[in-house]
Amino acid sequence: MFSASELLELRAQFPILESTVHGKTLVYLDNAASTHKPDRVLESMNAYYRTTHSNVHRGVHQLSQKATEAFEQAREEVRLHLNASDASEIIFTKGCTDAINTVASGYAELLRAGDEVLVSTLEHHSNIVPWQMACRRSGAVLRVIPINDSGELLWDVALLSPRTRLVAVNHISNALGTINPIEQIVRDCHAQHTAVLVDGAQSGPHLSIDVQALDVDFYTLSGHKIYGPTGIGVLYGKRALLDALPPYQGGGDMIKTVRFEETTYADPPFKFEAGTPNMAGAIGLAEALRFVRDVGLKRIQEHETALLTQASAELAGMSELRLVGTAQRKASVLSFLIEGAHPYDIGVLLDHMGIAVRTGHHCTQPLMERLGIPGTARASFALYNTPVEVEAFVQAVRKATSMLYEPTQA
Repeated sequence: MFSASELLELRAQFPILESTVHGKTLVYLDNAASTHKPDRVLESMNAYYRTTHSNVHRGVHQLSQKATEAFEQAREEVRLHLNASDASEIIFTKGCTDAINTVASGYAELLRAGDEVLVSTLEHHSNIVPWQMACRRSGAVLRVIPINDSGELLWDVALLSPRTRLVAVNHISNALGTINPIEQIVRDCHAQHTAVLVDGAQSGPHLSIDVQALDVDFYTLSGHKIYGPTGIGVLYGKRALLDALPPYQGGGDMIKTVRFEETTYADPPFKFEAGTPNMAGAIGLAEALRFVRDVGLKRIQEHETALLTQASAELAGMSELRLVGTAQRKASVLSFLIEGAHPYDIGVLLDHMGIAVRTGHHCTQPLMERLGIPGTARASFALYNTPVEVEAFVQAVRKATSMLYEPTQA
């Protein structure tokens, strides 16, 4: 947990939190969609453009050499954050969606008719649609891991078959906050020589991730969900798998030689980084990772767990309110519905009270269909949120409930 003074110091690094909305002090609880950026991240990107910017790699002049050094140092920061064994296993992408598409596009060439790809009911569309496309191109079959009513995976090794080539699953559900049993999934899959891709979009800001300890084959990160800039993400892959994976895009910097008759590709990571990369984004992401490490992921997790526990306990007693997603292992997400109200109406009322939450299906339409609902209102917590903000959120939900519920009783 953070002390009150520590929270004040942390929040002071995020000037946007001083904003007002409809005349109310902003309470920002939409962190699962995107987190805000501390000054040091913004300053690192500004300094890069002011003092260092040039296109990276291949340039012999000093500015290009400085930019290349800064860019590759950012790659090393990501390697440290994930505890990858080598920087060549760290690929910069546009985000988690781009990272997953990189793997799915390559697998579309490696899969054969009748092979199977397994995804879960909890997945974001970005970890469903690319695999549908890969299966359509290859003739492979997409199968689905079911869940129980609490939003927990019903994982069973029997879901795997001799034809299962890859399992793609998120570490934390963006819609429900469920923390999935990645260690067990990887263990079971590797026993049957099946690869595992983990979507880490939501776990990056909340969990300490060690890809070697997890023994995961592919892992993704989203920069803008971990206090970094938009337009930057990470794909981690075991080097042997990256060597075997066909490139996602063609162009500059991903080649060894180009002739009209044949092109040979560069080694990873450059094989998957066609064109001019997002240098400033990588530098901003690296600074965001340093920021998170400086604050301490264990303390962040403890703080956010306390906020989630506080909010869940105070809302659980409301007869008109339904908590959606009650897994035993959860992180930082509270999804709910108010009886008789559409999620969008809940979101609009809370916005007018200064509370920013996300509403809708959260890019998880198959999950919402499984739960039999159109969507939810979702509050999601970050390191800069406070118990006072949680209380303001709870009071706003109670007020919104009275506004939405009482007319139906008349």
